[in-house]
Amino acid sequence: MCRLLGYLGAPVLGERLLCEPEHSLIVQSYQPREMTSGVVNADGFGVGWYHAARAVAPFSYKTILPVWNDLNLLSLSRYIESGCMLANVRSATSGQSVDLVNCQPFQRHDVTYVHNGLIANFRETLYRPLREQLSDRAYQSIQGTTDSEHIFALLMDEFDATGSLPAALQQTIAQLTKLAEKYATEFSANLIVSDGKQLVASRFANRDPVPTLYWLENSDRFPDAVLVASEPLFEGKWNSFGDRSLLTVNSDLSTKVITL
Repeated sequence: MCRLLGYLGAPVLGERLLCEPEHSLIVQSYQPREMTSGVVNADGFGVGWYHAARAVAPFSYKTILPVWNDLNLLSLSRYIESGCMLANVRSATSGQSVDLVNCQPFQRHDVTYVHNGLIANFRETLYRPLREQLSDRAYQSIQGTTDSEHIFALLMDEFDATGSLPAALQQTIAQLTKLAEKYATEFSANLIVSDGKQLVASRFANRDPVPTLYWLENSDRFPDAVLVASEPLFEGKWNSFGDRSLLTVNSDLSTKVITL
């Protein structure tokens, strides 16, 4: 299972989010506390962010190195400043290649996305049924082989149809649930998605245990912001997502939680 991080709020330097917390994603890559499968997250790292002042397409940095071996991250994170950032440390599902095209985050236009979870036996179960649901544009956008990127393609089809990230995420999970029931498989979909103005996150699985996900707002360390993380980054009043729930963080940092 991967570890995720999402941030929406006042612009901050990347090092404050990625490196400084006592239980940062770097620490979670080799010493996670709450993973439901796997031991370490050593199969790559990625971060996506939005420019703090200009309306331009989001940026990303990815590597297949374990994040603790990436000599570029510490210096790069001192120059990234953003009010919206998503990051992922990867634990590749068995059978999926450690390749740059399989590293998260995935992006299309203004949307950035990260996923923690899996579709069990993806190639044998939902690979073809899921691809058959996609539009030509979404189908052709897939560059890698992961279940995560296929879920993102499905999500972007729903976003194109609805124009709403929360609605698109709800519909994506509903479609995955139907497909998993039809083809008798399990899946988990802890997802964070953003367009730089709004952040939406889900904690969901059609089996137990549901992988952990937390959110924190207006903390002493980040007073004008909301954070979402697989595991708390530091001591604070972190809220645990309900087992099957969705959080929307709006541009004014107001929040809404619904049960899925």
